[in-house]
Amino acid sequence: MLSGIHTGRIQVVAIIGSFVFLGLIVELIRKRRIKEEYGLLWIIVGVVFLGFSIWRPGLEVLARQLGIAYAPAAFLLLLIVAVFLILIQFSVAISSHNERIKNLTQELGLLRLQIAERERSKGEE
Repeated sequence: MLSGIHTGRIQVVAIIGSFVFLGLIVELIRKRRIKEEYGLLWIIVGVVFLGFSIWRPGLEVLARQLGIAYAPAAFLLLLIVAVFLILIQFSVAISSHNERIKNLTQELGLLRLQIAERERSKGEE
């Protein structure tokens, strides 16, 4: 199936790529470019991919358990599920932030109204 392809080299590239990915995520968290709560899911995804990079038969086992004949298709399925989980997490965060922004905007409007009323009452005195 992989005739002509040096699978050891592919495994090394996958391991290095997984470590680079994990290092990038940790660095983004450290520099506060990603919040820890969001970075945690990315780290879990990176660790899973690192695990499959190191333990190559694990992908075959996963594919067999899922009833998938072609192991890389199981990897693709795993990747799609991970992306969906991250998208759901971001959707929840965005919805929460939108609600907070709406509340803050309403509070700001009320505060501006109070300030305007105080300025008017001072002007009348």
